[in-house]
Amino acid sequence: MEHEKAQATDHTDRTDRRGRGSTTEHGTRPETAHDTGHDTGPGTDGSAGRDPGADDGPSADSKTRVTVLVALMANLIIAVAKAVGGIIAHSPALLSEAAHSVADSFNEIFLLAALRRSRRPADRKHPFGYGKERFFWSLLAAVGIFVMGGCFSVFQGVEALRNGAHEDFLGYTVGLIVLAVSLVAEGVSLLRALHQVRKQGGSSGLRDPALRTVVAEDGTAVLGVTLAMIGMALHWITGQVVWEASASLAIGALLVYVAYRLGCDARDQLIGEAADPELSGRIGSLLRAQPEIDSVEALFTMKMGLDSMLVAARIDLAPGLDSERVEEVAMRIKRSIARTVPDADQIFLDVTDRPAEEARESPAATGERGGA
Repeated sequence: MEHEKAQATDHTDRTDRRGRGSTTEHGTRPETAHDTGHDTGPGTDGSAGRDPGADDGPSADSKTRVTVLVALMANLIIAVAKAVGGIIAHSPALLSEAAHSVADSFNEIFLLAALRRSRRPADRKHPFGYGKERFFWSLLAAVGIFVMGGCFSVFQGVEALRNGAHEDFLGYTVGLIVLAVSLVAEGVSLLRALHQVRKQGGSSGLRDPALRTVVAEDGTAVLGVTLAMIGMALHWITGQVVWEASASLAIGALLVYVAYRLGCDARDQLIGEAADPELSGRIGSLLRAQPEIDSVEALFTMKMGLDSMLVAARIDLAPGLDSERVEEVAMRIKRSIARTVPDADQIFLDVTDRPAEEARESPAATGERGGA
């Protein structure tokens, strides 16, 4: 028995998650009481599967912006202090830390651009919005850490080993004071970032690449300043520049590693990273639970931004559904997905064509599971 098939490719119900609450947008076909009566979503507020204590949308962005600005101001002040202290003290470790702070300052500017540009609404040229700008600018920040911070620190360490470094009592004193002040400032910035992560749901707060980059930068800065202080102190005590040069090399290696990890994350998201397996499994289970669906032939997900996700499923429907019924079922299924996974604001259902003989052997046709 052949049945009519139709493709439902417009997401007519999406949860607007841009700070205006759980508003439902309707497409060309208005919602009817019949549609809502068949809704199988796990709630009506669009909050299923989300940490109720987590911030989201522009409110979270404003807090992230403050966190980035705090880090930017701290890094600018510290970079100047470290550079002046490094020149006075002739300290390679201190100059490496100055380069680290300069790199972090540029990176904060990249992150501010990411926060502003990624929230632009979709347009004709970019119908899926600009959410991936967040990943692009985060990738540039990672490159900045690698080139401006890591490479320069390694260079300073190698130069110190080759040519040595001579410091007097004033140089050591100035250098250690600058590093101590830097440690306090970097620690305050790190605590601010960690506080925001905790307020946004712990590990789920690190979904934001801008906030994740700030946490990585500040954490690396605290560890880098500690290494520089140890290297300078050992140089002072032993008179061997190898300690300070080693600290500079260690700082460079640390920055290169952090940049590599951040760059890999941003790369995966830029080229189209799928949703986590647990979330994809929930969507697949929801689809397979629908009585009108015989089978889910394929399910694809892709992160389009911080709180935006594309879901595309190729499904086979039970036989005997006319085109109007197919449309109704598709709208109900998409609404259920949107309520189960609020980030899924682009949902596409592709109804496959199966041979009539194969359709007759389907579970719905043979009575092995309930039909519509």
